[in-house]
Amino acid sequence: MSTTFFLPPVNIIGKNALQDAISHIQGHGLKHGLIVTDSFLSKNGVVKKIADMLDQQGIKTNVFDGTHPNPTVTNVNDGLKILKENNCDFVISLGGGSPHDCAKGIALLATNGGEIKNYEGIDKSNKPQLPLIAINTTAGTASEITRFCIITDETRHVKMAIITPHVTPILSVNDPALMAGMPPGLTAATGMDALTHAVEAYVSTAATPITDACALKAVTLIEENLRNAVKNGQDMQARENMAYAELLAGMAFNNASLGYVHAMAHQLGGFYGLPHGVCNAVLLPHVQEYNLPKCAARLKDIAKAMNIDVSSMNDEEGAKACIAAIRSLSKDINIPANLTELKVQEKDIPTLTANALKDACALTNPRQGNAEEVAAIFKSAM
Repeated sequence: MSTTFFLPPVNIIGKNALQDAISHIQGHGLKHGLIVTDSFLSKNGVVKKIADMLDQQGIKTNVFDGTHPNPTVTNVNDGLKILKENNCDFVISLGGGSPHDCAKGIALLATNGGEIKNYEGIDKSNKPQLPLIAINTTAGTASEITRFCIITDETRHVKMAIITPHVTPILSVNDPALMAGMPPGLTAATGMDALTHAVEAYVSTAATPITDACALKAVTLIEENLRNAVKNGQDMQARENMAYAELLAGMAFNNASLGYVHAMAHQLGGFYGLPHGVCNAVLLPHVQEYNLPKCAARLKDIAKAMNIDVSSMNDEEGAKACIAAIRSLSKDINIPANLTELKVQEKDIPTLTANALKDACALTNPRQGNAEEVAAIFKSAM
């Protein structure tokens, strides 16, 4: 059986990556870009800085800065309107996962037409999106390199997973200097999102030796650097290592896919508008406890990657050490302890469960459960 490895053609990472990327954009012959971002980055001057850099290279830009933390169908449509009005020939996403996902939705509709809901699921589009340059400012989602696009349907209160190579950017940029301004809470949430990507990819039923290598190295980098990045945002070594970690974790899940943590977290985000990384962090140990009978040896590998001495442990003991280490890391960086703290209500669990089981990310979870079992995971996280 053959496997396919998905990744953008070019990924620029490290100090001065942004400057190198501007030169690369010019080489593509692109003339007029739509910058998709959020209001924070628009107000703090980062958008203007990039627009000015592009202008100096003869590239025009317009800006859509209305992306919500969980980008919506309306956000996509509003951005698409600006793109069409200005005849933009490419899109630049600037920010974390939300602007990247919103930009993907805009770029996909620009070439495929219709409504974004038409592309929910796996490989539903016919054409590649408009060229997309993804400039990352967080170390977590890896949306800047993936074939995943997550858009909230406000009508159904559901996060739609759109999975297709057609939404993969042609260039991703990870410059740690752009990440130095992330506040501690966002650093913590996005870092745990990256850890979740690595863990779920490693225990996925679609894992390969390539994704395994990426996932385990990402886990080690996160264990060794996330606490420092949260404590001291100006620690550029920690920031750069977290940039590498999120990129590696993204490479892993972009090809091995994910599991129940993401399938369930998507519902919490779509239903309550909660931060995705925080939902992942809260759910991660509970889902792995559920998965343990099917992947104890793999969870033991993750414990070893988190610098735990597992030499005298059997697989089950190593798996439990992994789950304990995940909980310890979350506590150290002040992640909420449970879903109750996030105001999740038990009466909504049947709806959350039903939608989670329909989510495309659920397909590669190592242990497949029924509605009763998934609801029990939600309840255990309360």
